[in-house]
Amino acid sequence: GLIAPIGRWVMHEACRQLKAWHDAGLHAVPVAVNLSALEFRQRDVPREIANVLLQTGLEPRFLEIEITESVLMQDADQARETLGALRALGVGISIDDFGTGYSSLAYLKRYPIDKLKIDRSFVMDTPGSDDDVAIVTAIVQLGRSLQLRTVAEGVETPEQLALLRQLGCDLAQGYGISRPMDGARARRWMQDLPA
Repeated sequence: GLIAPIGRWVMHEACRQLKAWHDAGLHAVPVAVNLSALEFRQRDVPREIANVLLQTGLEPRFLEIEITESVLMQDADQARETLGALRALGVGISIDDFGTGYSSLAYLKRYPIDKLKIDRSFVMDTPGSDDDVAIVTAIVQLGRSLQLRTVAEGVETPEQLALLRQLGCDLAQGYGISRPMDGARARRWMQDLPA
């Protein structure tokens, strides 16, 4: 039962910290916050997010909500309504761990989605695994065809990053880019990024 209060705290702190970085003149990048299936079902997510954005002063376009494919399959009408309300707020929506859940792709046209996050299980053996390269290639091409951005998770090597660039993957995350860091270190890291 702790996921809901922890989730509220994480949402508020992520938005507060990002707004502080924007106010300090750092790169105006978005922040992505995961919502569990339980949070998505049991909370008035759009109202709570609207309140957090109001309290922190963060522009909605800098917040992305990440949900898994399974969330979309549990109650299609509720999911469509919630995602529509989030889109109306101006918040981005990403499908996390894409490719590991349901095999139906129908939800890609039914719901307002902005990004597909390619699960690390497909990235970790690239470029050495032809099967994984084929899957990552297909997801990137699917995203491009549907005008969705793609994000590769679990990027750890320069070879993986080079492959993803070659394939046209929009974004990447993982230890090959940076290890997790606290707020102070993240601020220094962002200050060192090229303009």
